[in-house]
Amino acid sequence: MSETHRRVLLAKPRGYCAGVDRAVQAVEIALTRFGAPVYVRKQIVHNTHVVNELEKRGAVFVEDTEEVPEGGVILFSAHGIAPEVRKAAEERGLRAIDATCPLVTKVHNEARRFAAGDYDILLIGHEGHEEVIGTTGEAPDRVTLVDGPESAAGVEVRDPAKVVWLSQTTLSVDETVQTVGALRERFPQLIDPPSDDICYATQNRQAAVKVIARDADVVIVVGSPNSSNSVRLVEVAKEAGAGAAYLVDDAGEVDDRWLEGAATVGVTSGASVPEELVAGVLGKLAALGFEDVEEVEAVKERMVFQLPRELRSPR
Repeated sequence: MSETHRRVLLAKPRGYCAGVDRAVQAVEIALTRFGAPVYVRKQIVHNTHVVNELEKRGAVFVEDTEEVPEGGVILFSAHGIAPEVRKAAEERGLRAIDATCPLVTKVHNEARRFAAGDYDILLIGHEGHEEVIGTTGEAPDRVTLVDGPESAAGVEVRDPAKVVWLSQTTLSVDETVQTVGALRERFPQLIDPPSDDICYATQNRQAAVKVIARDADVVIVVGSPNSSNSVRLVEVAKEAGAGAAYLVDDAGEVDDRWLEGAATVGVTSGASVPEELVAGVLGKLAALGFEDVEEVEAVKERMVFQLPRELRSPR
């Protein structure tokens, strides 16, 4: 009997999305320009390896602006901040660099605009996520968090004719559609945001994992447990038909037992995962006999964002 042909379906796009690339570059450039230490409020992006590497270069990650010496350099993470955080940095005389992803900034702008129009804003997202905290801070008296379709039943608004929904950018596209549907059943006049709030990179990666999951016995998602978009990829893979799906920070977390009896392994990664971590997982799989790698590209990514204004070189 011939040995089972083992292969890997590698989902593209992979590597940093434009927002993450911009944020990581911002820390690296700030370290070069201002010297260590440079302080970063929260994790610049949700990836353990990226944070550890930046720490080695002199970045200091803090929970709040109060931990930064007066006059120090502080970067705000890609996930965004509430206005009160920016005000606190100004009051302490900190040199602030805003590395918020432009797509998150777009949601903040929408929250302010709809609040100014006296709308109730239903923010679809996960309680406690930095992005949700930042967006809510733009209009705390107008924003109500809706954490999944099951939360829709308990939502109360002042005027059903003046209600809009916004969302965290890293959610599952399918779950968000379900949540909006549940909200619209209660509020038929619910207004959509002027453009899609879910990050293009999140959508692209979810589209790609759906393609590979159909044919995969096992899907391995490279990403950290606190990365919302990486956790969603595991869920999407299972829903799309994968026999099993696992989240790993790096190749060292791949368990050989997951692959027993598997012929096809799918590999994908979150939007804040550097290429070398994916390469490490592919190397581990090759050592276990999965040497045939087929790349599956759902969508080409061409998005590029400018560096934060404070770090751009003069023309």
